[in-house]
Amino acid sequence: MATEQLAAEPAVPSLVDRYFTRWYKADVKGKPCEDHCVLQHSNRVCVITLAESHPVLQSGKTIESISYQISTNCSRLQNKVSGKFKRGAQFLTELAPLCKIYCSDGEEYTISSCVRGRLMEVNENILHKPSILQEKPSTEGYIAVVLPKFEESKSITEGLLTQKQYEEVVVKRINAATATS
Repeated sequence: MATEQLAAEPAVPSLVDRYFTRWYKADVKGKPCEDHCVLQHSNRVCVITLAESHPVLQSGKTIESISYQISTNCSRLQNKVSGKFKRGAQFLTELAPLCKIYCSDGEEYTISSCVRGRLMEVNENILHKPSILQEKPSTEGYIAVVLPKFEESKSITEGLLTQKQYEEVVVKRINAATATS
């Protein structure tokens, strides 16, 4: 009887599902299955994470390290934001690299911003404990927080996929893989 009552009650949506809209970028920079997720809040703040189908989350890989050092002259850790107008924030384009993930099997993945805007913060916790990127990619394992320009906040989702469109892309990939094997 108690189990029937539990089954009848709707599940409470998570904090992410309640307050954020999920947008996806499939095959970032033409690399198959390297999908990123953008969690957009109603206040236009975007949280960049890995999509569920990203190879780092799928194939039981072990993350060796994560680096926010993009080039010899550019480190996302040097981003210092201050004040009402977010002075000092690094400006990002859609394809700007945020970090690099190095796996124990020698694979290297570059995570891109996917949205234009100012870099508000990077998640330094994943540097010390990379496993949270795999365990909780939508919450504690996020990559970075980006604030789009106000006038661009409506148009940032134009190149991104909705949850339903993204699920269709993943199903097509699975069907194509099973057809070839």
